[in-house]
Amino acid sequence: MKQKRFILDESELPRQWYNIQAEMINKPMPLLNPATKEPLNADDLAHIFAAECARQELDMEHAWIDIPEEVQRRYRYYRSTPLVRAYALEEALGTPAHIYFKNESVNPLGSHKLNSAIPQCYYCKQEGVTNVTTETGAGQWGAALSYAAKTFGLECAVYQVKISMQQKPYRSSIMRTFGATVTGSPSMSTRAGKDIITADPNHPGSLGTAISEAVELATTTPNCKYTLGSVMSHVSLHQTVIGLEAEKQMEMAGEYPDIVIACFGGGSNFSGLAFPFMRHQLQMVNGKSSNGKWIDFIAAEPASCPKLTKGKFEYDFGDTAGYTPLLPMFTLGHNFKPANIHAGGLRYHGAGVIVSQLLKDGYMRGMDIPQLESFDAGLLFARTEGIIPAPESCHAIAATIREAKKCKETGEEKVILFNLSGHGLIDMTAYDSFLNGDLANPVF
Repeated sequence: MKQKRFILDESELPRQWYNIQAEMINKPMPLLNPATKEPLNADDLAHIFAAECARQELDMEHAWIDIPEEVQRRYRYYRSTPLVRAYALEEALGTPAHIYFKNESVNPLGSHKLNSAIPQCYYCKQEGVTNVTTETGAGQWGAALSYAAKTFGLECAVYQVKISMQQKPYRSSIMRTFGATVTGSPSMSTRAGKDIITADPNHPGSLGTAISEAVELATTTPNCKYTLGSVMSHVSLHQTVIGLEAEKQMEMAGEYPDIVIACFGGGSNFSGLAFPFMRHQLQMVNGKSSNGKWIDFIAAEPASCPKLTKGKFEYDFGDTAGYTPLLPMFTLGHNFKPANIHAGGLRYHGAGVIVSQLLKDGYMRGMDIPQLESFDAGLLFARTEGIIPAPESCHAIAATIREAKKCKETGEEKVILFNLSGHGLIDMTAYDSFLNGDLANPVF
């Protein structure tokens, strides 16, 4: 059998992040002040985020941004992550497609989220910030930020979506192990939370409610900054280490993807894998390059929360209470209450502004996956490749299986690359529910 795993040497690791905004033909529309409807600048955003993150958020000029040496040093603890040829999955499907996955589940926190948690905490520490706050759904981001905050000596407060906190209690335990304070959202600890509970006492929570509470805490607590695990452009920037590594690893494998797939909540892991490959298509359209191949980029989202396939492109708040700037994005509405699916990291009403513009311009497409199909795919992957995937990642696997089956029907030997964004070892209650026949397909 040919080589299965491809890992880069330390000397080959990325030393810069890729900023796709600099090469987009149609730049993302500006973030707006909800009161004045005027575009926000970096100083405006620095009231909430670390100042350097605010600058990166709005940088439309520099395609490559240096990764600080201290961040590179901490990346080297777990990067590169393996690129793996899924021979057993291919055989089970009987497909001529070559399936590869970028295994982001092997880092200390079990998901890709650490790629942005480290630089965000680094920039906060450099700025003299002492406290950070955030939201989390399934808990991967909350766990990553809790760890990163502790390593930089920062206090961390996490608002975790209440239904996810109930479904995945050990995620909260991980956060507390690293010293974070964890509160279920909506809660009675903030004005936003109180208002949400008053209007709907049984609200299960969403990423929108948790963002509202985290932003409120950050803006009312001295020397505190808000950090975000997805949606924002600077988060997508940090995640491009995934795709930059994958490019070199695909070259090691002697192949190049025809299809690139990742699950989609707010867009961070999709952006991280896709944007470095997508830059070649942007350069082709710009007339700056004749190299590269036109790739089919697929963002796999839950059928019960389908902002990419059924949402509207418009300005909307990134949170439920309306504390954030107005973002130009595909959205189901900031008051949308997602169904209680187990893929907690995908239960978000909107999409990042960069991804939304790229979707609008036809560089990518969304694919909505029912919950039961996603767990069927996760089970097949576990039984063939020996890795139990996170419920979020199961959506990417399901989309991969759909495309691989198309190859079987047509006889095309396409190369499919997907992102295994995290493992599911702390999501076994979800698998128990699926195996026991207790899960359903919530309808949008």
